[in-house]
Amino acid sequence: MVWQSTRPSLLLRMREPFDHPAWREFDRRYGELIIRYCCNCGLQMSDAEDMRQAVLMSLARSLPSFEYQPRRGRFRDYLRRTTRNAVARHLQAHGKIVATVGRGPEWCDTNDDDPRWETAWVQHHYRLALQTLQRTTEAKSLHIFDRLLSGATVAEIAEVFSMTPDAVRRVRERIRDRLRGLIAAQIAAEEKL
Repeated sequence: MVWQSTRPSLLLRMREPFDHPAWREFDRRYGELIIRYCCNCGLQMSDAEDMRQAVLMSLARSLPSFEYQPRRGRFRDYLRRTTRNAVARHLQAHGKIVATVGRGPEWCDTNDDDPRWETAWVQHHYRLALQTLQRTTEAKSLHIFDRLLSGATVAEIAEVFSMTPDAVRRVRERIRDRLRGLIAAQIAAEEKL
């Protein structure tokens, strides 16, 4: 799988600021996650785009001295902190939050739990897995799965597609299992960083 083979080396390649393919790949993988998280924190789309750029610039400054040290934490947590800090700085600069002594901005907890980030992270991996499915799965099966997600019953879909209900259930199970596998592989690759 391409995700697993390229993932561990991507951050190392990004240590070189002029490795444009690596930076484009990172932005393709994480740009939407950053933007969605920022929007969930109350930013407008244009400000969220600015925060995406701020996070990329922060990474460009810190990655040249990057050395993978698993005991220091996961890349996922580093990206969350970098993104949260960018949002907090933006909100403070625009007078939208007031820092409280010893805690940082009052809009966020200082602990590592952030439900907005966790939601955005799960949705991010779901979107990536769906993109892979769209490239690698028969269109009819995807259409059936989409109709099931939209609330159509197995019987309705079986009739529309001239299939047996068992065949529709097998399509659902096959795609559901494939999605779970893709998401698990993506997360496992991230956990290695």
